Amino acid sequence: METIVANKYITVAYELYVTEDGEKDLVEKATSERPFQFISGMGTTLEAFEEQLKDLAAGDKFEFTISSNEAYGEYDEEHVLELPRQIFEIDGHFDSERIYNGNVVPLMDSEGHRINGTVVEVKAETVIMDMNHPLAGNDLTFVGEVLESREATNEEIQGIVNMMSGEDSGCGCGSCSCGSDENEAGGCGCGSKEQEEGEGCGCGGNCSCGGN
Repeated sequence: METIVANKYITVAYELYVTEDGEKDLVEKATSERPFQFISGMGTTLEAFEEQLKDLAAGDKFEFTISSNEAYGEYDEEHVLELPRQIFEIDGHFDSERIYNGNVVPLMDSEGHRINGTVVEVKAETVIMDMNHPLAGNDLTFVGEVLESREATNEEIQGIVNMMSGEDSGCGCGSCSCGSDENEAGGCGCGSKEQEEGEGCGCGGNCSCGGN
């Protein structure tokens, strides 16, 4: 009987498309030089994304679509918030270097969880933030190839455990999720379950891209 490997180290290159007005738009690209990496069974990637890839082998090509309700959910107007400007101050000065229209910034909710929001508008007394994931309301189509698929080592699994517990502030395998035109940071991708801040991450999951 074949042994079922619970935790696989999987590396993929892909292009991510959404459909708008009947046209497919490329919103993210993970190249073979800077692939998306994750460990299955760790809860760091979208369940539907992992399900499509976990049984494939290195060299296998894939194309699949994840519905919005299995990805980042529907767009919710209630997640657009008007927040006081003072919460964006550093040493009494408004953080204009990061708080500007269109930028994605890390925030923390009332329970201490890190989430990312997009600056919609900076007003005199408030800042309007959109806390929806940048890809909320979209079906996601992934087209790509599996570059590596093997049993994860204990060290790799422990690295993810440390990252999820906050012991490692870096972005580990599949911990960041981006909605940028091109994903320039290895290990970041829209397959990730949540959106968090990570070097090179355009939409800012667990390092957070606005997780569900």
